Amino acid sequence: MKRPVKITALSVLLTLCLITVTAGNIFGEEYGALKGLTSVKAVFDFELGNPQNALLHLQVIQQTIKDRNIWIGKKKPDIVVVFIGPSVKLVSKNRGGFTAEDQKVLDELAGTVSNMAKDGIKFEICLIAVKVFGVEPSSILPEIKQ
Repeated sequence: MKRPVKITALSVLLTLCLITVTAGNIFGEEYGALKGLTSVKAVFDFELGNPQNALLHLQVIQQTIKDRNIWIGKKKPDIVVVFIGPSVKLVSKNRGGFTAEDQKVLDELAGTVSNMAKDGIKFEICLIAVKVFGVEPSSILPEIKQ
């Protein structure tokens, strides 16, 4: 009588292991375009000048690196966000010209950039755009490479 219980427990354990391994493969193959790759690298050309829209897009990019379906094994994708055009004003500590509401959004945006950097996302900024839009280079958020 005890023998069937041991077999059942072992069967359940093996089934759970099989489900876990299979589920890992199913989830890892969600994006067929990534099949056979040894690494994932992405550059996001970031040009949005509206604080609320920019924040939303940054949050989507942040979710991208957390999507285990685009990891190759345990390796996170290499992601770089490059601020160009009017977006350079959003990553400056100088907030002149923005409404009080926009400044609250910019605070959240700065926090999002900081968290994204901790997640491994890299940031760069176009210094030509910085000059064109009159942004002081020393005011750029510290996570952003100039």
